[in-house]
Amino acid sequence: MKILVGLSGGVDSAATAYLLQQAGYEVIGATMSIWDKNTNFRGNASADSCFSPHEEKDVEAASKICRQLNIPYYVFDCAEEYKRIVLHNFKKEYTAGRTPNPCVWCNAVIKFEALPAAARKAGLQFDKFATGHYARLDFDDASERWRIRRGIDPKKDQSYFLYRLSQEQLSRILLPLGNYQKSEVREFARRAGLEVCDKPDSQDFYTGDINDILQKEPEPGNFVTKDGKVLGQHQGIWNYTIGQRRGMGISSERPLYVIGINAERREVVLGHDDDNLQASLTCENLSWLSIAGIDRPRNVTVKIRSSQTPTEALLSLSENDKAEIRFRDLQKAVAPGQSVVFYDGDVVLGGGIICR
Repeated sequence: MKILVGLSGGVDSAATAYLLQQAGYEVIGATMSIWDKNTNFRGNASADSCFSPHEEKDVEAASKICRQLNIPYYVFDCAEEYKRIVLHNFKKEYTAGRTPNPCVWCNAVIKFEALPAAARKAGLQFDKFATGHYARLDFDDASERWRIRRGIDPKKDQSYFLYRLSQEQLSRILLPLGNYQKSEVREFARRAGLEVCDKPDSQDFYTGDINDILQKEPEPGNFVTKDGKVLGQHQGIWNYTIGQRRGMGISSERPLYVIGINAERREVVLGHDDDNLQASLTCENLSWLSIAGIDRPRNVTVKIRSSQTPTEALLSLSENDKAEIRFRDLQKAVAPGQSVVFYDGDVVLGGGIICR
């Protein structure tokens, strides 16, 4: 069986290629190029991010990994799709006062779709596409559906980012690292003699100033309290997100946090820590993964951030194809634009985009 492995130049994807090769598969390495060479960014992002002007360093590292493993290697240009879908969504959400999650969209439409499609278009023949995500994949005979389950390493679990994958996509992929701890994965790479065994993890989607991507001129507005009192002025609502504490430049006896954003009025609403606590949220743009949907309220656990420990909640459908989540315990910094992911134990049921 031939397996195409998405290589980032890091230890996780390198170990994935090695493990599949050791299991007897015929492995092909591929990297998606997403950096638009014609982009005139104002800033200077570091190389330890997925979206970076230093992409050639990742390509060089991935190429070396493939030479060491003696497998073929290809680079496919996915920059136009990335710009049209991921970056467009990023800009639209931030300028509307919401906080997007580009990694969720990148996985669903670029990494697990555009990259293998580009490889097939170029004439490569392969049976499955594999990545170094820390999540587990299986097929449930009872429901006749593919399922994503949390990786066994709770600190590295990436199931949150995969909830928008379709059943068709899941049927075509492999996720070899879900049953391993990060320390074990580094040891696999070390055993294979790969220099990336000690390479630090990528930090984020982009490590520079988001204004590098948005490229918007300042749009001054006011910092206000929840009852409308003006506290100061800012230069653009996109510089702030729900729960943010620093960067306002306003003195106060108690720490101030961003508790709301009003895009129409260009207002950033500030309050105190307890003002950020929420009992519920509403989400839209639902994507069901391990189940086809629900027809009655259901007890679940949810994550509103990738690094969060799942918290107990009641999930129910509401009007206009939306869902409501009522938390058992109050939650901090529920940010519109972010994803909320529903779990049953370690199984991803689905998720949606927080709208309020």
